[in-house]
Amino acid sequence: MMIDPPIDKLIKHAECRYALTCAVAKRTRELLTSESSTLEKSGEKAITLACKEIYEDKRIITREN
Repeated sequence: MMIDPPIDKLIKHAECRYALTCAVAKRTRELLTSESSTLEKSGEKAITLACKEIYEDKRIITREN
């Protein structure tokens, strides 16, 4: 169960649950494959960090056509 950030508040940053899921998955993959130290510095799992970035508006979910 996800506690931080709260899922009911996180869903407000996307137009639907599917868009949120896709955005979190995409950012998680980026964090896991990148060679930056962002993930190591945070001390958190990649999915948690991805959710926090979206919640804090560091990442914006946009619709691709």
